Amino acid sequence: MKKDTDPYLSSFDRLEKELAGQQPTWLEQIRKAAILRFSELGFPSSRQEEWKYTEVAPIRRTSFQPAAYELNGLSTDRLDGLTFANLQCPRLVFLNGHYSAELSSLQGLPETVQVESLAKVLKQNPDLVKPHLTRHARYEDHSFVALNTALFQDGAWVHIPKGEVVQKPIHLLYISTAAEEAVVLHPRNLILVECNSQVTLVESYVGLREGVYFTNTVTEIVAAENAVVDHYKLHLESKKAFHIATMQVHQGRSSSVRTFNATLGGALTRNEVNVVLDGEGAECSLEGIYLISGRQHVDNHTRLEHAKPHCDSREIYKGILDEKATGVFHGRIVVLPGAQKTDSKQTNNNLLLSDEALINTKPQLEIYANDVKCTHGATIGQLDQNALFYLRSRGIDKTTARSLLIYAFANQVVSRIKVEAVRNELDNYLFSWLPEGHLLQAAV
Repeated sequence: MKKDTDPYLSSFDRLEKELAGQQPTWLEQIRKAAILRFSELGFPSSRQEEWKYTEVAPIRRTSFQPAAYELNGLSTDRLDGLTFANLQCPRLVFLNGHYSAELSSLQGLPETVQVESLAKVLKQNPDLVKPHLTRHARYEDHSFVALNTALFQDGAWVHIPKGEVVQKPIHLLYISTAAEEAVVLHPRNLILVECNSQVTLVESYVGLREGVYFTNTVTEIVAAENAVVDHYKLHLESKKAFHIATMQVHQGRSSSVRTFNATLGGALTRNEVNVVLDGEGAECSLEGIYLISGRQHVDNHTRLEHAKPHCDSREIYKGILDEKATGVFHGRIVVLPGAQKTDSKQTNNNLLLSDEALINTKPQLEIYANDVKCTHGATIGQLDQNALFYLRSRGIDKTTARSLLIYAFANQVVSRIKVEAVRNELDNYLFSWLPEGHLLQAAV
């Protein structure tokens, strides 16, 4: 009987032959171990606690083919209208998972900063990435990380050397052109920010057509001592797309990492953000918004692991769900023994706009130290009828009043975005999503 994993095992065999003699021995061994582990684990099921509310059967049943590089007349002029208008910054572009030199533009970067195709670095200078690649996002217990580790072909390599402050954001843009044939891509990103350095990263995923495709991405971020990293991710893919993402962050002493995750597109999306605060005095902030309708499903899983004392973390995710959309939020804070003086707060707020929308939320604390300050909480509700009545009593029609309250709910996190072009993009999307939003936008 044919197993669900067989097509991926066949893809690995083909990739192994293609890469014969072109990759370092240590990576070849890791790939083999990863595909073996994937074949053992198989796809996760709802019988597993971590996947209880997210069924990946649609991914398992679909026969995906490896995505090919297809430029098809796509130009840089078209990219300017895809995401983040007026975001004038270096841009690394991947088309169907493959680096596109034609569409990328890296002007304006300091000479010492490296922003490059990971595949190119692995060919020319593999020792540069060896200490970190696949070391943080572990594949042993995660099917999709194992699959990515075995099958990734390219992704972004970002290296910020010691003491370098990068003034402009760096945009990592992933484009899918899937149309009729269902395809799969496995981007792999490695971001190394050394001591006393600072960088802002924008990672965005878009679909040019309403095709069926599967993006299985892994991003590893290493923030060394006193490093400062601001990371924004925008997911605006096809409404038929599947998106599984794992981001693993490792923080050193007194480092500061802030992530913002906005999920707007996709049929089934799972975002995992795992952070290890492994240096005394480290700070981390996780923020996110998911805005979904129809039958979209979004699952946000986060894990903040406090491994050293005197570390602070803040987390706030907000969800807006309409029609028959479903969502999951599972936020986990773990305070390890010895991580005294931890200060951590987690919040998840959800707004349901219809009686058929559904959210499962599970904030969770695991504390193994006795001198900490940790809180967590979650809310699920509908629009405040008293607030609606108040607005209508001031002459505002019902539709506009509803849109105004929804916008205010979302803006509590959107307004925290520091990069103006990213903040404006999310604002514009929110206005377009709301009934009569253009009128509200003009008023605001």
